[in-house]
Amino acid sequence: MQRVANCILRVDNKILMLKKPRRGWYVVPGGKMEAGENIKDSVIREFKEETGLDIQSPELMGSFTFIMKEDHQTVQEWMMFTFQSSTYKGELLETSEEGELEWVQVEDVLNKPMAEGDRHIFKHILNSEDQIYGTFVYTTDFKLIDQDMDPSRPK
Repeated sequence: MQRVANCILRVDNKILMLKKPRRGWYVVPGGKMEAGENIKDSVIREFKEETGLDIQSPELMGSFTFIMKEDHQTVQEWMMFTFQSSTYKGELLETSEEGELEWVQVEDVLNKPMAEGDRHIFKHILNSEDQIYGTFVYTTDFKLIDQDMDPSRPK
């Protein structure tokens, strides 16, 4: 099972997003974890590779399972660990091999084209400090067919 870590960098009411060329969907920077790598080290490394920025004190905000099905059979499954940070060091890359980097106003994030599961994740993380856990089931052409979101219980 593939593991992915990404980070929502929120600074001055803006989120740093990456527009991926394949579908034109917006995501937050991150990527595949390496064998034996812990999730925090992974998100720091991947974020730097994609943006040139060193995120500071990333906090885990969500853990998600993604399942792709074809004819009711699971054909792919991966996990994603989503962090959040509000500080960074360094200079933003002028160009990223992964796509187009863009600072997006928080109020505009949900209007960007993105995977529907990502939209649900953003709705929660941008409006709550509780961790969230979820499972998203997609068709192989990325149509969301099922979801189960379970926010942490209030303290």
